[in-house]
Amino acid sequence: MYGWHFCNTKLRDGSPIPKDGAWLPPIKNIVLCKRGYHGSAHPIDALRYAPGSLLTYCEYRGAVVTGDDKFCASERRIICRMDADEMLRYFARMQALSVVHLWDAPDVVLDYLATGAADLRAAAGAAAGDAAWAAAWDAARAAAWAAAGDAAGDDLASLVYECFESVVNPDGSPKVSK
Repeated sequence: MYGWHFCNTKLRDGSPIPKDGAWLPPIKNIVLCKRGYHGSAHPIDALRYAPGSLLTYCEYRGAVVTGDDKFCASERRIICRMDADEMLRYFARMQALSVVHLWDAPDVVLDYLATGAADLRAAAGAAAGDAAWAAAWDAARAAAWAAAGDAAGDDLASLVYECFESVVNPDGSPKVSK
């Protein structure tokens, strides 16, 4: 079984993130949401549980328990990884642009959302005001989650598969090396 998993600088139990290709030690008596190596079949689902922006494409084996939007297994190995910070910022800006019509956004906000220019970020926040800026991002997040099974989920999947195109097919299955 293959899936997506986001990490921070360490695994949730505090242990270091293993090298690509190394199997983590098996876990007995796995319980979804409590104990086991978790992952999701779709990147948007994995994003819901992301403690950080390190995105990994993993192979899972052994005992597996599945839920609606995630699963856990007794064994996991990372096939490949990427720091997805910039990709996630781009995705968030595109989702914010998709709902920007819900408020009267200042031009600098629109410019930042369209370009992602670091020098515009603070100015966009100041121009929008804390409450409006927070409301805009909350609306973007709500729109992204509401559409997760539809356009937003498909948009994120397309970005992820493009970034991982050398090892993952567009359907999420691994490419077989010959």
